[in-house]
Amino acid sequence: MKKYKLTEETIQLGDEILYRIEALVSFLNVKAGDKGGFIQTEKNLVHSGNAWVSGNARVSGNARVSGNARVSGNAWVYGNALVYGDARVYGNARVSGDAWVYGNALVKDVIVNLIGVCEYNITAYCEFIQIGCKLHTHAEWKQIFKDGTYMELCHNVASYLQCKEAFDFCVLVMESRKEL
Repeated sequence: MKKYKLTEETIQLGDEILYRIEALVSFLNVKAGDKGGFIQTEKNLVHSGNAWVSGNARVSGNARVSGNARVSGNAWVYGNALVYGDARVYGNARVSGDAWVYGNALVKDVIVNLIGVCEYNITAYCEFIQIGCKLHTHAEWKQIFKDGTYMELCHNVASYLQCKEAFDFCVLVMESRKEL
């Protein structure tokens, strides 16, 4: 059974056309007839479970939202990204590439996303930075790099120094944003 339909309201992102969705059935706090966010195809949002895209949020490409996950606000999930479980992506967040957001994860207002600049992907949020699967506050990361705590996780010293340099760049971008 379908829980939503694509409406005639569209937006264009580059070569992609995304369609606003409309709920066909009521579930959780979504009522039949409620307008949702925008998706490119029905492959972007499963019909089973309580997953939903709302507001001006967008899901495109091969990205997929499932389970009880929610994407809202002005968030954009694209590429091959997966958002599932009870995860929430909201605000002005961007989730892309091969990222997986799952469990009880909350992603809001991502400032910097560095992919392929060092051994691990680095994503900087307002208060936290994630390097690979490790998530810490800015202050905790500064101490970790000062102590060399995670050096053994990198394949070599050069890789560790690349991660440190990418981290320093993230901090620089975030500090300049605070001044605006």
